[in-house]
Amino acid sequence: MTPTLDTKYVFTITARIGDVVTAGETGIGVRRIIPIIGGEVTGAVTGKVLPFGADFQTIRPNELIDLEAKYAFETADGAIVYVENKGIRFGPVELLQKLKRGEPVNPKLIYFRTVPRFETGHEKYRWLMEHIFVASAARHADRVVIDVHQVM
Repeated sequence: MTPTLDTKYVFTITARIGDVVTAGETGIGVRRIIPIIGGEVTGAVTGKVLPFGADFQTIRPNELIDLEAKYAFETADGAIVYVENKGIRFGPVELLQKLKRGEPVNPKLIYFRTVPRFETGHEKYRWLMEHIFVASAARHADRVVIDVHQVM
């Protein structure tokens, strides 16, 4: 018998974002690049999101958004953690268009889930590389809030 899958909340990443850069329709959808300009990490891991990196998005014709963010954070005790976070965002077209315009939308009405992967050379945070994580996220006008859960 295989082990059951459970998850445990571990920390929240709040990534502040800059102005959207659009590369246009590429044939598979609209390519957008959203700069990550800072933020914070709270919970079992604490620290600050470093002011570089971006979320590289493809908005498909049905408004399904493929996301791939690459950035890093520094923990309160000085460890650097690299993050690659892939996922999807989907919901009613009118709500996704409001989000694109920077208007507020109830996060519960949008399916926004990701699978973050972490890399670090710091021994104390090696466990981040030894587990699978899933996340539930919410997009706001100036930030993305990501609740990270460890798969047990």
